[in-house]
Amino acid sequence: MTGKTAELAWTRVAHVEDLPEGRVKTVAVERGDSVVQICLTHVEGRFSALDNHCPHQGGPLGEGSIERDDKGDCYLRCPWHGWDFDPVTGKPPGGYDDGIPTYPVEVRDGEVFVGLEAEETHTRTITDVMAETMVAWGVTSVFGMVGHSNLGLADAIRRRTKAGELEYIGIRHEGAAAFAASAFGKLTARPAACLTIAGPGATNLLTGCWDAKVDRAPLLALTGQVNQQVFGPGAFQELPLKEAFSSVAAFSHLCLPGSNHAELMGNAIKTAINDRQVAHIIFPDDTQTLPASEGAKAGSPAGRFGDPRIRPSAESLDRAVEMLKKVQRPIIVVGHGARFEMKAVTALAEELSCPVLTTFKGKGIIGDHPDPDMPGRPGHPLGCGVLGRSGTPIASWFMNECDLMLVFGVSFSNHTGMTPKKPTIQVDSDRSQLARFHKIDYPLWGEIGETAREMLTSVAGEHRSLDHRSEIAERWRIWRQEKASRLADPSEAGVSSIAVFDAMNRLVPVDAIIAVDVGNNTYSFGRYFEASGRQAVLMSGYLGSIGFGYPAALGAWAATRAHRVSMDEFWRRFADRPVICVTGDGGFGQYPWEVNTAVRHAMNITHVLLNNHELGKISKEQRAGRWSVWQTSLTNPNIADYVSSCGGLGIRVEKASELGAALEQALAHDGPATVEVMTDADLV
Repeated sequence: MTGKTAELAWTRVAHVEDLPEGRVKTVAVERGDSVVQICLTHVEGRFSALDNHCPHQGGPLGEGSIERDDKGDCYLRCPWHGWDFDPVTGKPPGGYDDGIPTYPVEVRDGEVFVGLEAEETHTRTITDVMAETMVAWGVTSVFGMVGHSNLGLADAIRRRTKAGELEYIGIRHEGAAAFAASAFGKLTARPAACLTIAGPGATNLLTGCWDAKVDRAPLLALTGQVNQQVFGPGAFQELPLKEAFSSVAAFSHLCLPGSNHAELMGNAIKTAINDRQVAHIIFPDDTQTLPASEGAKAGSPAGRFGDPRIRPSAESLDRAVEMLKKVQRPIIVVGHGARFEMKAVTALAEELSCPVLTTFKGKGIIGDHPDPDMPGRPGHPLGCGVLGRSGTPIASWFMNECDLMLVFGVSFSNHTGMTPKKPTIQVDSDRSQLARFHKIDYPLWGEIGETAREMLTSVAGEHRSLDHRSEIAERWRIWRQEKASRLADPSEAGVSSIAVFDAMNRLVPVDAIIAVDVGNNTYSFGRYFEASGRQAVLMSGYLGSIGFGYPAALGAWAATRAHRVSMDEFWRRFADRPVICVTGDGGFGQYPWEVNTAVRHAMNITHVLLNNHELGKISKEQRAGRWSVWQTSLTNPNIADYVSSCGGLGIRVEKASELGAALEQALAHDGPATVEVMTDADLV
């Protein structure tokens, strides 16, 4: 490291008064694309510079101490294991050959300079190849936490970030990273990545990974691991990560020195996209910085995907269409699986003039019937809102009155409550979803858009379906009248949920992406919030995980910026759309420190928090089951003040009359804002 003086770059590292006699400190020198850490010592009036890493286990010598033995000899002692070295020459006592490299030092006018050789050219690593492959396959966003067992991989991701090809979002808890990536996948059907260390960092991903798995969202998990040579005996933070992820990940593999690294990453992303599942790669620490083979190329998705447009067999489609032609009161029920094919489904509904209902997870993929009191607000005259426990009486009415249910991308959960007593046509591209819970009259295996278009061609002008538009409008009139009546209910305990969502109906942008949490706030959102049809709603569906909401908003925000790092026109549909988050105090309490993530990255997120100091949904379930209400009360800080202390905008609302102004202020704020509404747990 000591090269010729003429070839050295001299860098100021300290003033002589910064380091007293007999002391040692670490100094870091930025060198273009890397950092050199130096142990600077001051002994007997002389400044010396040594490499900061102890040759034993890499202990930070700059955090050590200068000590003298009984002979008066001076030593630099490593803080980890007490190994001693000469603080000037770096040589160990006893003449051993494992000394510390040194750097030349000069003191000029009271300033300490260290001479460094020219920066070495970066050697492309196997993780460089894999990060380049991520970019080539369309990954735009990585959520994660950098740590000791993923540093090589993190540096490869940093290089792609520096090149403007990825966006990295450093979160405060790995669970939030997985939820953010899950929400990103639900919104876009493209995977985001989450990065963690080995051991607890990796296991913290599991809940969010399960959320993605059960809701069929693509997700890429990248976890560090201990060095290969210590697999098995139980090294620090060693866990069997392949086994830990085996039940949640459709693809889980180790990155080894002999792997085809571009193909390994490509197959992980392909699995995530094709199967709408979790893909997981484990990176042992000692493989991450191995040099890539000469000429190694990043992988590409070109020629790796088949045509997804699956059509039902002619025979099964004909049977279903003949039934559809005969009925007078069909309804269409759409779930989350139909979200990208609503143009075709809506065209079929318009031909039949029939009601369109959604599942809770499908909320918003068709607009609710326009409100005549809000002219100019978009919607759809056939939209009937959500069916089921979180739904509208309009949707329930039409399910009960129908003579056929035509179902697209629906999982038939008990939350939705779809009756098995009505004749049913079910369309899904996933064969495992067909007749999953009970017998279906006409199960059709096909891609939703293709099947809806085929049906439209077959039934156009040849069906008996009644025009339901006036009946739908009347049902909405009755429901809105009921909501207005509930809005007037008095309360001494706080603002009603219906008042919150009445204000949001008027003020939330028509193209917003809305992430909702779990709890009474979510039930009320499903029932009272009227969707425009241009909004996108994200929720933890089958897993129903409390805490999903705020991290999901981080993921949604990242999707709105993906066009900034990708030339793919696909991302324009999400570009710069407003992001709204709805949570209760219980859900927000799971990941409250992610407000700091939002502040750090200047995320424009408007958060509406319904604070009733209670796990209100659980209290409700305890009462319904004739249990005593127990351990559901919550002790909270002033959450608006907390958000403000983090650098965001926090507004506390205690009266319904304050809602409108507070929401307008939060929506106009350039950055994260939280409207904390003090609500009545009983008025949901």
